[in-house]
Amino acid sequence: MKFGIFYELQLPRPWQAGDELKLYQDALTQLETADRLGYDYAWVVEHHFLEEYSHSPSPESFLAAASQRTKNIRLGHGIFQLTTNHPARVAERVAVLDLLSQGRVEFGMGESASITELTPFGRDMETKKEVFEEAVRAIFPMFKQGGSEHHGKYFDIPLRNVVPKPVQKPHPPLWMACSQLPTIERAGRNGFGALGFQFVSADAAHAWVHAYYNAITKRLKKLADYQINPNMALVSFFMCAKTDEEARARADGATFFQFALRFYGASQNRQRPAPGTVNMWDEYNKWKRENPQAQEAALRGGLIGSPETIAKKLRRFRTSHIDQVILLNQAGKNSHEHICDSLELFAKEVMPDFKTDPEHDSWKAGVMSGAIKLEEIDTEAFTDRYGKLAVNVTPKPSVAAAE
Repeated sequence: MKFGIFYELQLPRPWQAGDELKLYQDALTQLETADRLGYDYAWVVEHHFLEEYSHSPSPESFLAAASQRTKNIRLGHGIFQLTTNHPARVAERVAVLDLLSQGRVEFGMGESASITELTPFGRDMETKKEVFEEAVRAIFPMFKQGGSEHHGKYFDIPLRNVVPKPVQKPHPPLWMACSQLPTIERAGRNGFGALGFQFVSADAAHAWVHAYYNAITKRLKKLADYQINPNMALVSFFMCAKTDEEARARADGATFFQFALRFYGASQNRQRPAPGTVNMWDEYNKWKRENPQAQEAALRGGLIGSPETIAKKLRRFRTSHIDQVILLNQAGKNSHEHICDSLELFAKEVMPDFKTDPEHDSWKAGVMSGAIKLEEIDTEAFTDRYGKLAVNVTPKPSVAAAE
């Protein structure tokens, strides 16, 4: 099993001078710590205009800085928005980062899921999938030696040689954001690694692993000429401390990540509010006060607890054959000190027992070769992307308007 860490670069209100500077510098220190401790991946999102939830519009810049402060950890675009970036600029930035990191880039791709992000770039919800798929077809010839051109509905690119080229050949490993659970099957069908940005039970993980690997082995339909990446990763709330009680106290803001998604999830096209009109952190704390049992259930459902508790939960995920668990430590107002302590304790007391898994390697090789036939499991019962936060936290329109 591989282990990644995940960054939205969240910054809940109230904001003070220097907060964003501290946020970025602390995150880079955390990546250095994770690299030293032997974590496998660091994933950084791309989002635009999403106050409090994500202050990370330029992951390539952040990852370039991280590349000079780390040696081994894989640096993942989780994800690059193909809808709000020109294909040539994507190819250029991925290649430059691969050179700076000496071949440690993971190329995650996505569409964005909100008109708040898409509209300023001239994109919309109705066509974003088409734009994404055309961008994929345009980008991959650019990684090859020599020139390429693309003439499509959304991009018209004359013959040019996009330079530089990435270190990894034919290109860095490919991933796709799966913020909606059914997209996991789509990622498998297209041959991409699945970045599952949601929280699921072990039973749900089992079902979606089967759906993913059945798609990539039985229904593969690549969008372009690229090398497939059969891997499935799932995000989990994370905080490791000496006791369960201490871990839950330190992870009090962990559920802010999913709360923010759910809060506006019912709005048309997932539109976010106008700038400065809603204090998301206040709304989150109001929800916690009114739903203490749901908050506690959410924390119990994540990888939050003592090393013994987390190891027990990980053993259940290992039986589901998840390739990578992505640990969400930087969420809400979780402190820098607690995040670093958590990474240290987990690496020392939990990670060594899971890093080597010959049984999983044998299972995966059997699945990919066709020697192991996986059951086609109905995933209808496992489509809630909010996991333990599957409660209605969306405000009435009048409430949002009144803020």
